Amino acid sequence: MPAAGADHHVAPPLPRTVRIGYGLGSLCTGTFATVPGLILLYYLTDVLAVPAAVAGAAVFLPKAWDVLVNPLVGALSDRSRLRGGPRRPFLLIGACTLPPLFALIFAAPPLRGAPAAGYVAALFLLAATAYAVFQVPYVTMPAEMTEDPHERGRVLGWRVGFLGVAILLSGALAPAIAHADGDTPGSYRLMGAAVAVLLAVGMFGAWSATRRAPAVARSEAEPSLRAQFAAARSSRPFLYLAGMWTLQALAIGVMLAGVQYFATYTLGSAGAVTPLFACLIGPLVLFMPLWNRLARRKGVTYAQWCASLLYTAGAVLLAFTGSVGPAVGYAAVVLVGIAYAGLQLLPLTMLADTLAADAAATGRRRAATFTGLWTAAETLAFALGAGVFALVLAVTGFRSSDAAHQVEQPAAALTGISVGMSVLPALLAAASLLLLSRYRVTPAVRRPLQEEPARAD
Repeated sequence: MPAAGADHHVAPPLPRTVRIGYGLGSLCTGTFATVPGLILLYYLTDVLAVPAAVAGAAVFLPKAWDVLVNPLVGALSDRSRLRGGPRRPFLLIGACTLPPLFALIFAAPPLRGAPAAGYVAALFLLAATAYAVFQVPYVTMPAEMTEDPHERGRVLGWRVGFLGVAILLSGALAPAIAHADGDTPGSYRLMGAAVAVLLAVGMFGAWSATRRAPAVARSEAEPSLRAQFAAARSSRPFLYLAGMWTLQALAIGVMLAGVQYFATYTLGSAGAVTPLFACLIGPLVLFMPLWNRLARRKGVTYAQWCASLLYTAGAVLLAFTGSVGPAVGYAAVVLVGIAYAGLQLLPLTMLADTLAADAAATGRRRAATFTGLWTAAETLAFALGAGVFALVLAVTGFRSSDAAHQVEQPAAALTGISVGMSVLPALLAAASLLLLSRYRVTPAVRRPLQEEPARAD
């Protein structure tokens, strides 16, 4: 006699080319999240002689724009009737615009000070908009390609795997090229062009490979920004999860913005950023499968607690680099890197679980709305991280310079760099634990899902 539920339809697995091709898009998302946060603030203060406070505004304000743009892109792609599906045309638009705009950010004319900041901010604003056009539909796609959580996990596995490759490759490549010729504007131009190629490979690859992706579900667009925020407020698990990740992304953003300064002024060599970043990102590929295994055995929330606590401990240990020695700094960054591997994977898994629970409880598909808000909060947090670190520099008296005239920094500025790189991220990560402690996804009785009317191709 057949077991109960044996007639339940099991969706076929996604084609391997779709899973891998979708993951290629993370070459874009990982690179654009990493390189500006790692290099742009330092490029402004130490190459273009932009005062720290002005540089912080030039990095932060264009990304803050994404708070408005990302939910709008989500709603626009929800309602799209473009040929090629609701998401892939947006991937193509982003692929055609972001790479050249990124290269232009670092191709500044011979400007210094505030004019240079204005040029960089304008190009960065356009690049952030192009990134939103790609990123929001891209993040939404796994929830619409399959309703099988295990298959969705396999898709996310490829995405996170390529994310690790992107962060490691771009984070090591960009500083190496930028510092190869002594931090000259020409070396930064070359770096911008090289990173633009990496962006194009990932974006065009994802667009091309997902042409065979099925569309088994369709998210329902909220009619306005107010309605999108109201939808988010109606889901307490999403609010706590998004709040937790926003604080952790802010901690990561602050630390990322400080890596180059930490290498130059604490470790004594601008070139030290490459091995330092390798210690931070190297564990990503090695430990991510272990975090995934821990999540399967003990639960994803338990694994997230472990990763969050380890990140906090590593950040605290980093504060002792100046008094104990560089070895402690490198060891602390390795601990942070192990935790970072989990923080890249686990919140995304929790988000997928939260979206599935919301659909079951409300009978509505709101994945695009929630992922648009999630991406906006994440983007803002990373941008605010650079702004916060710039504020620390400004308050402690950091002195900006150009590539040809490096200046000596006061002791207060050196202390500010150390505190901004360690104590401040640790406090933010500790605060995120308060929200994590309130996160719950309760099983809900599944309601019939509200689908959009079928339409002919």
